[in-house]
Amino acid sequence: MRDNIDDEDIKWPFVGLGRFYQGQTNYQETEKWDKDCLSVCKRRFGEEHPDVASSINNLAALYKSQGKYKAAELLFVNALGMMKKLLGEEHPDVALSMNNLAALYQPQGKYKAAEPLYVDALAMRKKLLGEEQPDVALSMNNLAALYDLQGKYEVAKPLYVDALAMRKKLLGEEHPDVALSMNNLAALYDLQGKYEVVKPLYVDALAMRKKLLGEEHPDVALSMNNLAALYKSQGKYEVAEPLYVDALAMMKKLLGEEHPDVANSMNNLAALYKSQGKYEVAEPLYVDALAMRKKLLGEEHPYVASAAWRK
Repeated sequence: MRDNIDDEDIKWPFVGLGRFYQGQTNYQETEKWDKDCLSVCKRRFGEEHPDVASSINNLAALYKSQGKYKAAELLFVNALGMMKKLLGEEHPDVALSMNNLAALYQPQGKYKAAEPLYVDALAMRKKLLGEEQPDVALSMNNLAALYDLQGKYEVAKPLYVDALAMRKKLLGEEHPDVALSMNNLAALYDLQGKYEVVKPLYVDALAMRKKLLGEEHPDVALSMNNLAALYKSQGKYEVAEPLYVDALAMMKKLLGEEHPDVANSMNNLAALYKSQGKYEVAEPLYVDALAMRKKLLGEEHPYVASAAWRK
């Protein structure tokens, strides 16, 4: 039956089902459909083809979302090399592959490797797609997040603000990408101590994510975690604790017991208990979070190094 499907349509049933299951955080089914897509594209087109590279990208993105960074990196690098060879150095799909690889390096603390990829992807997208386009907003947001992580807040802020404005204009007031931009901008203001601006952004982002993505979703858990962090910084421990606890439980349920975001949630809950003087509750969470980060991210990751230094 697949032999009767046109070349340009061959991958889309698999991609659609993969995205459907990933949206439900059913990663086992997502992997099945992503691998089937890659196999079908290789049989139809051979080992090197844009649809093969795209299928590799999708599988790599799945592994990244599961915290399987080594497996994801091999695939992302392969896809980027294939895209450049087949499509040339400047193409929207090349920019996408560059962005994906940078987004993999970022949570591993490989900021020097990520920055030129983000910068080049943004410039390429502006040149090829125009100044105002959803992928341009995505690149701006990603580059801002990288600067944010490095404490370069004055460079990050205008990128976050422009990305949010562009997304609202292009996608409407209620969209998952709008919620993401609101969340990121709030996190930046939080670090700068601008709490009066932070809370409404976090609250609105959480409400929007629940409405658009459902009550249980990794991005909902992330928003809950961020709102909890705000309450903790204000000394509202009794409000922060249930948010942290629920976010951790949700992440474990959706992402599995071992995942970088699970480690982050455990670390945050431990920090709350430490602030309250509940050291006997905090210590095992800190220990487990550090062990998980070492296993998943490696000894040299900034999170691991800073935690080891504090000990």
